[in-house]
Amino acid sequence: MDHTSSSPSDRLDSVAAQVTRVRAGAIAPGTEADHLAEETPVALEFNGISHATMLATPADLEDFAVGFSLSEGIIDSVGDVRGIDVLPQCDGIVVQVEISSACEARLKSRRRAMAGRTGCGLCGVETLPEVLRPVDPVPAGAPLPIGAVLRAMGDMRARQTLHDLTGATHAAGWAGADGAVALVREDVGRHNALDKLVGALARQAVNAGGGMVLVSSRASFEMVQKTASAGVGVLAAVSAPTALAVRLADSAGIALLGFMRRDDATLYSHPERIIS
Repeated sequence: MDHTSSSPSDRLDSVAAQVTRVRAGAIAPGTEADHLAEETPVALEFNGISHATMLATPADLEDFAVGFSLSEGIIDSVGDVRGIDVLPQCDGIVVQVEISSACEARLKSRRRAMAGRTGCGLCGVETLPEVLRPVDPVPAGAPLPIGAVLRAMGDMRARQTLHDLTGATHAAGWAGADGAVALVREDVGRHNALDKLVGALARQAVNAGGGMVLVSSRASFEMVQKTASAGVGVLAAVSAPTALAVRLADSAGIALLGFMRRDDATLYSHPERIIS
């Protein structure tokens, strides 16, 4: 478990605040100390080309850059990344990622194909393949015990240090087949948390396929996409999946579990990947 905690005074992912509590309908007479999850604009640049800006928690940004690059198909492996620079600026953070020339050419080709489109980005049929891009099926593997999945979800919740401090963040974790949680990443955005996890798995060369991904949120289509990009065949979510997420999980060979509540869960796809 490398997700170490730090004292509230020296963390970059939260800030101290004074708050007034309301208890049983009554306003407390004074204030008390609390902590807020930090939310910062993070711009990703690839070989000097600005690609995306999003609001994220300013921690584990190298993992975030690699995971985003993998799950968005910008790179094929962590070996395509030549370097990462994290540069704080007055209004946010710029993460400069140097990628291979082949990946840069592919990214430029994608950007040219998207050029000239107007509207929200989903109105034209040309944009749909970018959003609903296919994923490679996850290879079959040994089934995982349901008890291990349930234990892992409870263990991940116990390791959400930023959530315990602020109550405002999601988590994504990876556990082995025995249910032992090895990695946890947190962020104000559930997609960002999963990108950070995917990046951490790649940067640490974890053989992720034999384990499971755990998320503290609902399971959307994109969450299944990102799990598939990491080559993981089991995704367990605290809340419900969407219908599109279930369809993708079914086609990608992923066992998708939702409504993880203590000893309860609902299995939506590929039940053969889970055993009693």
